[in-house]
Amino acid sequence: MLGVTSWSFHPYKPLLFDTGDIYICRVCPGPGQIRFDWLPLPAADRGNPVYTVRWRLRGSDAPFETAKTRETSMLLDNLADETDYEFAVDCGERHSRLRLARTGFVPGGSVVNYLHPEDGAYAFSGHCLCSPSLVRHPDGFLLASMDVFQGGAPQDLTLLFRSDDDGETWRYVSELFPCFWGKLFVHRGSLYMLSCSTEYGDLLIGRSDDGGETFSMPTVLLRGSSGFRQKGVHKNPQPVMRYHGRLWITLEWGSWASGTHAAMCASVDEDADLLDASTWHFTPPVPYDPTWEGAAEGPSPGCIEGCPVVFPDGELYNVMRYEIGGCKPSFGLACVMKVFPDEPDRPLAFRRMIPFPGNHAKFEIQYDALSGQYLSIVSYLDEGHPSGRNLLSLIASEDCVSWHKITDLFDYTQLPASEVGFQYVDFLMEGDDLLFLTRTAFNRAANFHDANYSVFTRIKNFRRML
Repeated sequence: MLGVTSWSFHPYKPLLFDTGDIYICRVCPGPGQIRFDWLPLPAADRGNPVYTVRWRLRGSDAPFETAKTRETSMLLDNLADETDYEFAVDCGERHSRLRLARTGFVPGGSVVNYLHPEDGAYAFSGHCLCSPSLVRHPDGFLLASMDVFQGGAPQDLTLLFRSDDDGETWRYVSELFPCFWGKLFVHRGSLYMLSCSTEYGDLLIGRSDDGGETFSMPTVLLRGSSGFRQKGVHKNPQPVMRYHGRLWITLEWGSWASGTHAAMCASVDEDADLLDASTWHFTPPVPYDPTWEGAAEGPSPGCIEGCPVVFPDGELYNVMRYEIGGCKPSFGLACVMKVFPDEPDRPLAFRRMIPFPGNHAKFEIQYDALSGQYLSIVSYLDEGHPSGRNLLSLIASEDCVSWHKITDLFDYTQLPASEVGFQYVDFLMEGDDLLFLTRTAFNRAANFHDANYSVFTRIKNFRRML
């Protein structure tokens, strides 16, 4: 067994963990059907194999139904809707793990990937899908990534998928380990992944020169902690901002267990080698201060998941999710921190609180030069819907301070907020279309937070709504 020389795997197989001889790499259920893909046998063993697919109702004592194929994909249709099934793939003496999926409708365009909350295929990392990241590669295709998480679990695996038809269909590309809270971005024609090794772990960056198929070993940019109870690096898949000759990212230092997170930014000269840690600068962490002007009254863990935004005054700010569920007011505020681009080692400075109707979940703010408006897709909150993530809305602002709703994208407020969630959207504006990837909890997810779907959606001619 040779030493590891790459960050990417096809797939990652922990020692002594049963990943199966045949690896089912993508699951995509729909109404009355389940499509799934698997990796072909190694070339040395391949020949012209015939695969046997078997499936049945989950937990049934009935014999498996079977079908044979020479392909590495299978569509099971004419299934009972909103029903759990178990399925596997065999080829001679080789077998996959027994996988799980639930049929049924999910809002949005196309399912990139699905993970049943009780499927143990990735138990070494988690049982749910998180951290959606979406990027257009210079060669024209779309790439989507998501990590596999679970509270208290290791949380250190990220899955990559590719679409060659603008999001209509998706295929498995590779996996990154360790990789959590990852953001894909393109710089100078190369694809990068910026992530943590695990929750509150090291901040990592790696590059791929073949469209995500392989990544070199990552560079450690900032050391984090060795456990989720200790303070370390916290981040989320926010856009990488180009500003005044530097690339800027947001992050925090802290942990939920410690009760606080402190705001930071990192930056690097856009002409530097991004894989050289010595070229990066970090602002010292700034803890939340409840005496800041306009802060909510009551105990708050503070701010996380900041988004870099250039305001109309031309200055760079970090607009942060603000946790005020137990305060007065209990929703509707975001925190704005000033960045000092000419002093990349200077701490951020509090500037103001702003009204913001999506402050209790990660959000992105992007400027649309064609309409002259700032846009965000948020888990929407207002007086009629003061909590929960079962309402996803497009909002806009001309000054990044006064926000108004444009339209509801997914409205499932008729379903329990404890069971349904549309959250952590990563989006792109391309021509007249709005493309976004959503962490979706639907159709009997473990709960609203622990999502079972990663869903891609395209809104055509979105500026008509503005």
